[in-house]
Amino acid sequence: MTITLPARAGRRCHNVLNPLHSSLYFSAEFLEEAKEIGFTDWNGAYLAARSAALGAPGAGTVTATFYNFSPELVAERIPAAWETAAPATVLATRERAVDRALRRLLGDEAVASKEMAEAAELALRAAEGCGVSGRPLYAAESGLPVPEAPHLALWHAATMLREHRGDGHIALLVNAELGGLEALVTHTASGKGFTPEFARKSRGWSEAAWSTAEERLRERGLLADDGTLTEAGMGLRKGLEDETDRVDAAPYEHLGAAGVERLTELAGGFAGAALA
Repeated sequence: MTITLPARAGRRCHNVLNPLHSSLYFSAEFLEEAKEIGFTDWNGAYLAARSAALGAPGAGTVTATFYNFSPELVAERIPAAWETAAPATVLATRERAVDRALRRLLGDEAVASKEMAEAAELALRAAEGCGVSGRPLYAAESGLPVPEAPHLALWHAATMLREHRGDGHIALLVNAELGGLEALVTHTASGKGFTPEFARKSRGWSEAAWSTAEERLRERGLLADDGTLTEAGMGLRKGLEDETDRVDAAPYEHLGAAGVERLTELAGGFAGAALA
C-alpha cells in the first residue's frame, strides 16, 4: 500500500480513539453490569466481554488472540464464562455499560451533540477500510450490528479500529519471536505501558515466569540488568510500532487526510473529557 498520510497520522488518531474504547473496562459501570449477569471478578468479565464477539471461544482461542494473558488465568475463566452468560447476553450487557459509562464521563449534552454524530460517522467510515484476513478480533467485531445511537456507534467503531491494529501488532510480535509474556515485559520496560507489577498481576503471570522471560530477553541482548531496554531492545520496540503503523494504515488511508485530522480532533476532545 502506498502511504499518503502524514507520518504517524494514523497512530495519533488511534491514540485518541483507543481511550474511548478502553475507558469502558476501567469504569464502575462495567463491573456493575457484569455482576448483574453473574461475573464476580474483573478478569472474567473482561475476557468474556472482549471475546464474546467470537461466539463462545475456548481458552486456547482467547489466549492466542489476546496474546499477553497467561494461559492459566484464561483457562480458569474460559469457557466457564459461557456457562455464566451466553455471548449474546455478554454483548448486550457490554453495550449497556458503554452507554452508562460514556454518559457519565462525557455528559448527556456531548453524547447528543452533532460533534458526536460526526465523529461516529468518520470512525465508521475509517473502519470500512479495514481488512479481515488474519485479524480475528477485528473480524468478529465487524460482524456485529452498528448501534443506532452515535456515542455507541463511535465506541463500536473505536473498538473495531483498536482490534484491527492489535491483530496486526500481534502478527509482528510473532515475527519478532516475542511471545506474549516477552512482549509484555518489553512493553513495560519501554516505559509506555502499565507498570511491571500491574501488568504481571493483571495478566496472571507469576514472578518466576516474569523473571524467566526477563532472562530470555537478556540473553537476546534486548533487556539490561536493571530491567530497562538496551539499545537493541529500544530499536526492536520502535521498529514494531513503526511496522504496526504501516500494517494499520488502510483504515486511515481510506478516510483520507482531512477526515483523519477531523476525527483526531473530535475524538481527542472526547477522550480528554473522559480521562479528566
